[in-house]
Amino acid sequence: MNEILASIDSVVNAISGVLYNPWVPVFLLAAGLIFSFRSKFVQFRLLGESFRVISEKPKSEGSVSSFGALMISTASRVGTGNIVGVSTAICLGGMGAVFWMWVVALLGGASAFVESTLAQIYKRKNPDGSSYGGPSYYIETALRQRWLGIIFAIIVILTYAVGYNALASYNLQSAFSGFSFYVEGTTPLIIGIILAVLFMICVMGGGKRLTKVTGTLVPIMGVIYVLVSLVVVVLNLGQLPAVFGGIFSSAFDFSAIFGGFAGSCMMQGIKRGLYSNEAGMGSAPNAAASADVSHPVKQGLVQMLSVFIDTLLICSATAFMCLCSGVAPTEELAGAPYVQASLQAVMGNFGPIFIAVSMALFAFTTLIGNYYYCEGCLRFIFKHAPSKSFMTGFRAVAAVIVLLGAMLSMSLAWDTADLFQALMVIINVPVILILAKPAMDALKDYMAQRKEGKNPEFKASSIGLKQKTDFWN
Repeated sequence: MNEILASIDSVVNAISGVLYNPWVPVFLLAAGLIFSFRSKFVQFRLLGESFRVISEKPKSEGSVSSFGALMISTASRVGTGNIVGVSTAICLGGMGAVFWMWVVALLGGASAFVESTLAQIYKRKNPDGSSYGGPSYYIETALRQRWLGIIFAIIVILTYAVGYNALASYNLQSAFSGFSFYVEGTTPLIIGIILAVLFMICVMGGGKRLTKVTGTLVPIMGVIYVLVSLVVVVLNLGQLPAVFGGIFSSAFDFSAIFGGFAGSCMMQGIKRGLYSNEAGMGSAPNAAASADVSHPVKQGLVQMLSVFIDTLLICSATAFMCLCSGVAPTEELAGAPYVQASLQAVMGNFGPIFIAVSMALFAFTTLIGNYYYCEGCLRFIFKHAPSKSFMTGFRAVAAVIVLLGAMLSMSLAWDTADLFQALMVIINVPVILILAKPAMDALKDYMAQRKEGKNPEFKASSIGLKQKTDFWN
């Protein structure tokens, strides 16, 4: 069995290597730069405006607010990647990986703005007046290439139901590897079964209370996690100058970067930054399309902010907590063990327990958030909601993948997620580069109305949009 998995991993890694060396980094950084200049750096210029927009109520009572859509996308973004992804990047790529995660987030904020604004412009209407949409829909409507929209929808399902959910399951069980009760093979199986059962209960509709409770706990745990990280940094404040120095010197060690690009700090930072904040991948627009707002730009600003919350706040908290602890990152500690060892060095036995609890909550809500995207993609493929029997089978398969994910090797779990997210980028980034004009015109329209002191309201005719839309005509 191990030989079969190793063979699969070698194939996955080979394909991933072709996509990442250099296409994915080039696409992400180039798109981020292009959108930043075209929007006059909207991610910095309108950061304050994005905070204002979050507090707005939806146009129709009972529909999804900007804040509600932010929580859906953030539930998927903020997860095990904020803990394990950062640790893995540092242990395998060096301290400089943190810098490249920041770069991906800062430039990615502009990409997130464009893709989420497009999702709003081309969203569709449900019979009850609510909305849905995402990249597959703007590919179909604006590019008139339904076949490409179907391919993208299939890749999203593979990314989230297979790649990301298997990885979330693996990351959770790895958080228990340092405890005395952990038994190789047995403990991952038990954790996988428990997680798969809870996941199945929720997606079958019987776990609304559990989903509501975890949805409430995760923001609280996120705040506590950042506070604990700050405590660790304050207790080791003398380490901070050396940490910043190490991050920047490692980030610009170009001989090391280009001597081994595949495993460099640049590549690790880009991979793990993308896994964490998903900017430019085309995932968050699925949630953005559900928001009931008066202008598409509002949701673009909100999703832009989500990228910053994820990477600049929570990922940075993990990075500084680990690097200020005095525990040296090594390849053997990659993943949850490095974070747990760092926290244990400062706070004793409380550290590993706190990380395990955080991982349990983050992993669970990540699984549910990821699954949310899959149902929307199935609806696009079938042109209607799939039958009840089909969905029962799909949910059962998704639960089995959660179970199997807990028993994968670290390399296969990460390589699979890396491959599928790369495929999303390869399709979505060129699409939003082609379709950027409506988003940029919408931004100009928004700013013009704001200067007039209005609460911006969007009409497709105001930007000369030719395609018929469900909401803005």
